[in-house]
Order: sequence, then structure tokens, then C-alpha cells
Amino acid sequence: MTEKAHRLRLLQHQSARLERRLGVLRRRSDQFSRWRLGLFALGGVVSGASFLQWGPVAWLWVTAVAFTPFIAAVIVHRRVENAVIRFVIWHCMTQSHLARMTLDWPQLPAARPFPVTADHPFAQDLDIVGEFSLHRLLDTAVSQEGSHRLHDWLLDPSPQVDAVQVRQRRVRELARQTRFRQRLALQAALPVDGSSPQRAPQFAGQELLAWFGRESGEGSLRPLLLVLALLAVVNWVLFAGYQLWQWPPLWLGSALVYGVLFITLGFQRAASLFSDVLFLDERLRVLNGVFAFLEQWRYDQMPEVQQLCQPFLVEGERPSAHIRRVQKVMVGVGLRQNWLLGFLLNALLPWDIYFAYRLDQCRDALAAQLPRWLDVWYELEAASSLATFAYLNPGEWVWPALTAAEESIFAAEQLGHPLIPGEQRVCNDVRLDEARPIYLVTGSNMAGKSSFLRTIGVNLVLAYAGGPVVAQSFQASWLRLFATIRVADSLSDGFSFFYAEVRRLSQLLIALNAAGERPLLFLIDEIFRGTNNRERLIGSQAYIQTLAQGTGLGVIATHDLELVQLAEASDKIQNVHFRDAVVDGRMVFDYKLHPGPCPTTNALKIMQLAGLPVEPPPAADR
Repeated sequence: MTEKAHRLRLLQHQSARLERRLGVLRRRSDQFSRWRLGLFALGGVVSGASFLQWGPVAWLWVTAVAFTPFIAAVIVHRRVENAVIRFVIWHCMTQSHLARMTLDWPQLPAARPFPVTADHPFAQDLDIVGEFSLHRLLDTAVSQEGSHRLHDWLLDPSPQVDAVQVRQRRVRELARQTRFRQRLALQAALPVDGSSPQRAPQFAGQELLAWFGRESGEGSLRPLLLVLALLAVVNWVLFAGYQLWQWPPLWLGSALVYGVLFITLGFQRAASLFSDVLFLDERLRVLNGVFAFLEQWRYDQMPEVQQLCQPFLVEGERPSAHIRRVQKVMVGVGLRQNWLLGFLLNALLPWDIYFAYRLDQCRDALAAQLPRWLDVWYELEAASSLATFAYLNPGEWVWPALTAAEESIFAAEQLGHPLIPGEQRVCNDVRLDEARPIYLVTGSNMAGKSSFLRTIGVNLVLAYAGGPVVAQSFQASWLRLFATIRVADSLSDGFSFFYAEVRRLSQLLIALNAAGERPLLFLIDEIFRGTNNRERLIGSQAYIQTLAQGTGLGVIATHDLELVQLAEASDKIQNVHFRDAVVDGRMVFDYKLHPGPCPTTNALKIMQLAGLPVEPPPAADR
């Protein structure tokens, strides 16, 4: 049994255990629901009987005792329900991991729609984004911004060397810390609005940052608060003198002034106070769980992650201290939600103005710190996605060696495509360097040329994101990536397929010859397929010769066997090919890369096998 098969079986057993545990907890929750109903009914009967038998004084004491078992049952039931929620989330995470290991796309979380420009050098060509994409396979982030951070890493056309090296060290540490990754995801996924765990909304930090960055339209409330507090004291003194020492009712005038100032200058801010607190309460509950977890974790075996999490470890400036201050404001605002109690509190004190002022203070303090805390969380979520990919595919990957040497190189042994299931994946060796920088790949239809191009590109994307690559060894210098594999026409822009292809190849040449940039790794599938054979051959020969004169590395796949002669005129071009065979009346492919030009074609064979009226090819061409 392979290492991955063993891990898959362990996760399947874990999923089964979680499902059994969930069944037990749900039955226990149902029992507590029945007990709560019974205890409430029993408490009501005892309370009513005591009132009729012993009167209102004894009734208060008996009622308090009679409903104590019901209150205890509510508390325990709530704990059981919280456990159910946690186990549901954990079970969903395990099922998602199983789907990632087996590439069971229908069971994976839906792809998040992030915008990508049509002219991006490789996003669409390499299936980095979309329904069946690398990003969807990797993405385990709960927050939208964490998912977007991973998206940006994968699509960065020119990643920074230092940033990639730091990311790779963090991903290496996180790959060994399964418990840390699971608990971080669990804390972030806990629902905060009473929704089921499966339908809990994804945390979106941008709207929270926008709220904290918003300035109060009324300016500082401090002067108004001081004036109203002084008037409130005057009101108390004058009212006490009116009641105790028969002073004239001067308190009526001061109370009128107090009320007018409160309504005209503070009412608008007080009116928005409850909506602001409600907005914060729903979001800070998620952050409080995540941030508290990051504050309390021991990072002994993760020095790089500990360095990243330093903002959570600074005594006195930890997020929990700031969030506690906001929660105190929430408690104060909550007391005045009863309209009668709210009226009395604001009549006696500038209650709403005080808590609005405190909320503004908390907002100012958090506005300076929150972006850093959120940035750390998003970074951890994106890095954890790559680490989880490493954890779920043991024995199939290696950490890439990214070299800063001046010589351009891309070399890998047993390089495979991460979006092809392991039992179907065929791996190949690749080596491109300045001496032999270009592969010219020929082969029959469906032999694996396009998949080979994507295999090279997608693994380089993984390497530059900081993750592992599907190979036995992998070495690459710092390159830019450009692919023209999936070209489409555009009705809205008025582009034909051929013109769209020409534009794309023109963009590739511009990128290849860009001054002061890193060397380019280009991946091209079928040059000028949108025109006739003669013009395609002439244009392809000229284009490939131009590429060979540049400083980039690349792989070009083609059906035109006439192009293999270019290798005879240039040492920079290597001919390689994929083969096919007909076995028992059907096409068979080994998907292995072989040296030299392809000796056969299969278009007529495929037509004949499909029953089309095609004469069999001459024996010399078979």
C-alpha cells in the first residue's frame, strides 16, 4: 500500500468515526430537547401550585427552585449543540480532504469567482482558475481574502524571490502541523449568525476594514459628552433639592436643555449605535475565536510561523485585549435595547452618547491594528492551503529547488500533473537550459502534448507560490511564465480565432524581448492553427526561429512534422515526441516522452475507427 493510500484510508476511518460520534451527539441533543420540555412543564405546574397553596412570597422561592433543573438542562443542551456544530464542521472538512485526494470535483467546495484579465499570461491556459482548476483544488481558506491571497500567489507573473522563499519555509512548517491547520480552519468556520455550519457565510474582512476606516460624520463626541454629563449632574442636584429642601423646580429647565442638546446634537449618532454594534458583534465573534487561538498556540516547532504571528504575541497589544473593550461597549448598548430601560438610562445619563464615544475610541485603536492582524490570518490561510496539499498527497511531491543562478534552467524528474488522479498520472523527465532551451514536441492527437505543456506550467506556478510540486526532483531558476494553449475568439471584441491567436503570440514575443526582465518560459500549443497548411508552416518556422534567437526557455507542441527539421538548423531546439498504437481495434497511448520526432500520425486511424469513410493510410505511413 502506498503512503497516500494509507493516508486516504486513515481519513476515511476518521470520517466514519466522526459520523458515528455525530449520531450519538444528535440523539443526545434530541433527549435534552424532550427533557427541557418536560422540566419546563414540571416547573410550571409546581410554580402554579405553590402560588395557589402558599401565596406570592413563597411562590417566588419555590419557582426559583422549580426551574433550576430546566436552566441546568438548557446550559448542558447548549454545550451539546455546540459540540454538534464543531463535529459537523470537522466532518465536512474531512469529507472535503477526501474529495481533494481523489479529485472528486462534485464534492469539493464551489470555486470562488475571482476576476482575471483576459490577457493574463497563463491563468486560463493552465487551468489555474475556474471550475476544475488548481486554485479550487488547493483552496481551504474560510475567509474570502485568504482565498484571494492564494489566488494572487498562483497568478503572480513575476513573484518576488524573498517572498517566495519565506512562503516556502512557512508552508513546510505548516505541512507538519496538521492539528494547527485544522483548529485554525475550525475556529474560522464556526457560524456566528445561527446558520447551519454548512451554510455559514464566509468571512469578508474588507467590509469590516471599511467600517473601521470610516470617520464619524459628527466629529468627536467628547465635548458633547462632557456638557451632557455636567447637565445630568445639575439635573440630579436640582431634583434632589426640589424633593428634599423645597427648592423651586429649576430641574425642569435644566432637563429641557439636556433633552434638546441630546436630541439635536447626539440623537443621530445614538440612533446608529445599535446597528454599528450589531455589525461588529457578528464579525468580531469570528475574529475573537481565530485571534485567541493564534495568541495561545505554542509555536515551538514553527519559527517562521511564529515570526509571522508576532502581532498576536505582543503583551498589552494582543487582539483579545482590544476586542474585550469593544465587547464591554456591546454589553452597555445591549442594556438599553428595552425601550423603557433605554429611555430611563438616557434620561438620567448621556448613556448612548457615552457608549458611542467609547465605540469611536475602540474603532480608532482597532483601525491601526486590525489590518495587520487580518493580513496575518489571510497569509496563514493561503499557506495552509498549500500545506494541506502536501499533507494529502504524501509520496507524490517534492519541495522545489529555486536557484538564483544566472543561467536559466528548468529541470525535473518524473514531473506529473496535480489535476490528474495519481493512478492515471504518467510522469516525465524534463530539462531545459541555455544550451538546449526549446522542446519541439510532436505526436498524434490525444497523445498528451497539451497535458505535458500544462504539467510544466502548473508545477512552476506551484513552486513560485511556495508550495510543493508533483515530481521526484525539481529545479528552476527565476523565470516568467507565458502560455498560449487555450486561445478563443471573441465575438464581443470582434476577434476571429486566428486574430486572437496572432495577438496572443505577439504578446508572447513582446514579453520574451522585454528589457530588464527575467527570462521567459513559454508554452505554445499548435502555432497558427487558425489558417491554412502552407501559411501555417511558413509562419510557424519563422516564429520558432525567432524564439530560438531569444533568451527564454520553452516548449512548443505541434502536429506539423515538417517543423522537426528546425532542430537540424539550430542546436537550441530538441525534438521530442509522444507515441500511440492500435491494440485490438482501439487507440492506446503511453503518454511517455521519447526523444526525436514522432514517427507516426493517427488522424486517419481515429477517423477509420470512428467509422468514417476514410481509406487506410499507406503502409509506409502507419
